[in-house]
Amino acid sequence: MHRDVAISALQTTLRARGISDERLLRAFREVPRDTFCLEEDRDRAFLDETLPLHAGATLSQPTVLAKMLQALEMDPGDRVLEIGSGSGYSTALLCELAGSVRGIELNAELALQARHRLAELGYANAILLAEDGREGDYDHAPYDAIILHCAVPYISPALLDQLAVGARLVAPVGGSEAQRLLLFKADHASARQEKTLGRAQFTTARPPKFDLGDQG
Repeated sequence: MHRDVAISALQTTLRARGISDERLLRAFREVPRDTFCLEEDRDRAFLDETLPLHAGATLSQPTVLAKMLQALEMDPGDRVLEIGSGSGYSTALLCELAGSVRGIELNAELALQARHRLAELGYANAILLAEDGREGDYDHAPYDAIILHCAVPYISPALLDQLAVGARLVAPVGGSEAQRLLLFKADHASARQEKTLGRAQFTTARPPKFDLGDQG
């Protein structure tokens, strides 16, 4: 399938699955997903599929990722924390939608590759760290949005504490067999679960290390 046709087909799929944010749809048109996948999978890059990466990581299914990003309701000046940046694809989408992105990726090789890709594409509003993202990044909190690309058994209070008033957090929560995409929103008193976005299937974070396996 011709690349432009494949991108157009993905746009149709995203709209059919409830993605209506025009800024988000534009980001999915502009960010070259085929730059962030393995070379042998480039002909499948714009299909609505999860794709494998190195080190057991994956490139998230576009409709699932879009649902998560739309739920964050980001504004152009927002500060975002991303946990599990993977190949940098979701980081690039966030760069299109927000003011600044602080990404954390446990796998140093993936983080290095992601930095190079983002730099080559001209995304200067992202900083990508190769470290454990289990507790987020207090030094640069609060954030207007936080997104996790790995399943956790519960949302750490430390992460909720890093949300600004009115900010949102979205993450897959559950075990390896059953997960739900949960949305949290912070008010002046605390952060609370606002809604369930649906079922999900992400790689599970494994203690004691925070394994950021299923990443954008």
